[in-house]
Amino acid sequence: MNAVALAVDGPIGRITLNRPERMNSVTVTLATELEDALRELGRRDDVNVVVLRGAGGNFCAGGDFDEVTRLRAAGAEALEALFVAFRRACATIADIAVPVVAAVEGVAAAGGFELMQTADIVLVSESARISDNHIRFGMIPGGGSTARLPRLIGRQQAIATLLSGDRLTGSDAVTHGLAYRAYPQNVFDERVEAFLTALAGRSRRAVTTIKHLVDSGLRGTLEQALNRELEAVVDHIIDDGATSAAAFDSRKASS
Repeated sequence: MNAVALAVDGPIGRITLNRPERMNSVTVTLATELEDALRELGRRDDVNVVVLRGAGGNFCAGGDFDEVTRLRAAGAEALEALFVAFRRACATIADIAVPVVAAVEGVAAAGGFELMQTADIVLVSESARISDNHIRFGMIPGGGSTARLPRLIGRQQAIATLLSGDRLTGSDAVTHGLAYRAYPQNVFDERVEAFLTALAGRSRRAVTTIKHLVDSGLRGTLEQALNRELEAVVDHIIDDGATSAAAFDSRKASS
């Protein structure tokens, strides 16, 4: 059984962390397969959105304790390989053109919480148990929390979340800006599928352009971001206008 399952359902690419017996905890193999699955879907023109979730009712419980123990015994280079593989998988989410939606239920802790932070859109169950609990074990984050979390929710909330190890509910995640919507668990799958279906039906070009503009805009100045948006919207309207006019003429001729 692969550590990550991949499926394509029409315009929706589905990636499932597939170690339910270990609460989908991260190993080098899982991280590598996750990167490969994301890149494979990113190369497909027929996939408009990717959904990432965990098998067995949990998103991801973080690093696999047994694997960390084994790699630690093998030395710093071996241990670093785990964090490098995970970092590469997380970075791939930003690299692919289409949006990646994390559907988070059950436990999303430590590395699972960090993976959740990398998604373009997060949908959570109201009963999800979300935390960066490294501090509770005398550890520090290694999957991006100290870098990403302050950028997502601000320094005050980020440092308090990291130093307290407090657990967040799905509703808390929405309040803090870590998730877009929280749904009751009994309708979670239904609501997630409705969201994915609607997003998958949008103009692929518009969706991918918006993702690119938001991501690139965050890496530069406001002026640079506004200039890129201006250039993109003019190109989009010119190109889309020609396509729309051709489609209108075709419909008119057949009526």
